[in-house]
Amino acid sequence: MPGEKSPVWKRGGPLAQLQVVIDSCPDCHAWGVTRTYGWVCAGCKSWRETHLRLDACVTCGQTMSLHEDESCRLCHKQRSMVAHMSGQRLDHISIAEANRHGQQLFFAGMWHREGQGQQPYRKRTIPADMSRLRPVEHRQLVLFEAHRDLRLGMRHGFPPPPDPGLEAALTKFVTDYAAQHRWPKTKADRSRRAIRILLGIQETPGAPIRRSDVALLSRIKHSAAVVADVLAEAGMLEEDREPAVVRWFTNATSGLPPRMREEVGVWFDVMRHGSTTPPRRRPRADNTVRIQLSWSLPALKTWIAAGHDSLREIGRDHVLAVLPADPLGCYTTLQGLRSLFSILKGRRVVFVNPTRRIDNPHPEQRAPMAVDLDVLRSDLNSDRPATAALAALLAFHAIPIVHIRQLRLADVHDGRVRVGEQLIPLAEPARRRLTAYLDYRQQTWPESINPYLFTHARNWWLSRAVSPQWIRDQLTLPAQTIRFDRILDEAHATGGDIRRLMDLFGISVETAHRYVRTVVDTGLDYTTNERRG
Repeated sequence: MPGEKSPVWKRGGPLAQLQVVIDSCPDCHAWGVTRTYGWVCAGCKSWRETHLRLDACVTCGQTMSLHEDESCRLCHKQRSMVAHMSGQRLDHISIAEANRHGQQLFFAGMWHREGQGQQPYRKRTIPADMSRLRPVEHRQLVLFEAHRDLRLGMRHGFPPPPDPGLEAALTKFVTDYAAQHRWPKTKADRSRRAIRILLGIQETPGAPIRRSDVALLSRIKHSAAVVADVLAEAGMLEEDREPAVVRWFTNATSGLPPRMREEVGVWFDVMRHGSTTPPRRRPRADNTVRIQLSWSLPALKTWIAAGHDSLREIGRDHVLAVLPADPLGCYTTLQGLRSLFSILKGRRVVFVNPTRRIDNPHPEQRAPMAVDLDVLRSDLNSDRPATAALAALLAFHAIPIVHIRQLRLADVHDGRVRVGEQLIPLAEPARRRLTAYLDYRQQTWPESINPYLFTHARNWWLSRAVSPQWIRDQLTLPAQTIRFDRILDEAHATGGDIRRLMDLFGISVETAHRYVRTVVDTGLDYTTNERRG
């Protein structure tokens, strides 16, 4: 029989013995319909559902469901066939002209053009040219910076990327990057869509995408950090955001006189970027710059209130007059002013350095205090593997947070952990907890390629280290307090052996001496087993 077999033919039981009746479709007269669709072919069934008007066709006169032009489905299919055979556009042939000499009938389910229907997939696009991932050198100037609201784009649509070649190259790069990092399909799709949005809003096609534009993605619930990582890996990211320390400096010095603000700006530039001309200086960390200027600002404001508008007017007596009475405040204020005036003197901004030959003894630091061992044991015996492992590394080996964050999987092997140039044999309790954490990590994120030892649910598919805040959140006690307690414990156990403390924990002579002085002052004698039991 022509056409597809009715499901009745495949049934068992009494119905399998019945004779299957085949008829023609009452709408298009196609032969081969059964009772499966109510004696109507599949095409006419769909036509009836989408065309509800029932009337006489203006072409053939049959009463059935009509199109908006008052013609039936059979007349429409006749026009499609004539247009295809004559090689003309469909809208160049009228319904009446196509049906003037009669209509061609077909078998049900076999009405299709040659070459249509299910066929093997053939790729018709050209391979992406990965050499396009090279930023152009020119820039398109704009009259004004337009404010972009990506939420409006979600409602009204985004402009398409003007450079399809670059879009194809970035799409291929994201696909490969996602496969390498074993991203879920949804995350890869969202990243490709986000990059397509960014390409469409660029003023200069082919230029690196600005980081400030990437930040706009967070307003439409896309991960700006993830997209920035991909673009940076592709070499198509431009960091144009103002650093946080620069914004802080602008706000902090807004109340200074213009001349003094300019002089402090020279110090700020040298501190952040260093100097290659004598006197040479290395650039300092932003946090160091912020702290030292914070120490100096109270003195600068005092001098402004006294009528000084330039640091060239400041002498030794002015410096001595603004030093606080408490030892710690005096030390920090003089440290900040000494950094400020030494750089300005080297740049020949001021004539003299008024902080020279002013004694600045280091204040007596408070002795490290012992921690609550019950709380520490609760972290060591926590049912969370990450908490137990972190507490063990701090409580048994006093590894600083900055080094714990940078520990990689390859740094832990054969019962040892490599911290910088140190190879530390792990204590048995620390080894057990670290092994339990590694088993937990493998079971929870088996496809993770994050090279760092510690990871969590939000960065297992990235190549980033955990943040210091994440480590603090895992522990009940401050990590630094646990580390200090471990060093203090070792100082008591060794009777104040400075060399032992320096070799074991990598601390300076001054820091080791502070712990030893604590042992001498307290006169306590307790062993590691009593403390760590």
